[in-house]
Amino acid sequence: GKSTLLNRIVGSKVSITSSKPQTTRHSIRGIRTLDDVQFIFIDTPGFQERHGGSLNKALNRAVRRAMDGVDVALLVIAAGSISPEDERAFEEIPDTIVRIIVANKSDRVAGPTEMLPFLARAGERFGGLDIVPTSAQGGRNIDTLLAIVAKHLPEQPFMFDADDITDRDERFLAAEAIREKLFRTLGDEIPYASVVGIESFQLEGQLRRIQAVIYVDREGHKGIIVGAGGGKLKAMASSARRDLEKLFGGKVHLDVWVKARHGWADNPTDMRRFGLEE
Repeated sequence: GKSTLLNRIVGSKVSITSSKPQTTRHSIRGIRTLDDVQFIFIDTPGFQERHGGSLNKALNRAVRRAMDGVDVALLVIAAGSISPEDERAFEEIPDTIVRIIVANKSDRVAGPTEMLPFLARAGERFGGLDIVPTSAQGGRNIDTLLAIVAKHLPEQPFMFDADDITDRDERFLAAEAIREKLFRTLGDEIPYASVVGIESFQLEGQLRRIQAVIYVDREGHKGIIVGAGGGKLKAMASSARRDLEKLFGGKVHLDVWVKARHGWADNPTDMRRFGLEE
């Protein structure tokens, strides 16, 4: 739920979300300015433990790089339980950084009879650090979380304009919008074996004309994405277009194709091309 939490804080959809784990592939900055405080949140990929391929190793490097120079690290866990993955992710955060535990989805915990024992367990496990129960969906305790984070921020000039919400450009946001539909529409394998490239992005007055390609690792995956008569691909592209029109505040013409590119996730050149490796 960390991407949903970031979008709630920023007030706009800058990070894609889905019910599948490990949706985030890039470190994405979400910016929120309140009076004289500017928050810059970095939504990182989840730490990869189960698979050791080139892509997952690159994602882990991105997580570690994202922690360089930050003032506060928020470990987002699901309220009510502490998983072994939560504990291992916590151990990856240097103790030189201020650490705060965000117990998200707290609205799913059945009242004080469950929440209070959980908070006690979490307090013991995480050494008495601040634990903030939140609900990214409902907005619960977001202001409280921001107030706690603000106490640990250094005094310095703003790094971004007060109305900025992210440092990512529109090409990146367009690719991510399409990739979100893959995660939300398809099964467990194909979204992780796919990547989206923006081939052309042209601004014609208030119209954005975008041409994108979904690259898949296997030839057989193309037909699954396209669907009968092209219906599935058309539906995903239409949904992504509507999201982008809302985000950009203008009309979008979006064309999407599907191509096979075997081994892209293990090819350093492809990884750099799609912004997955420095």
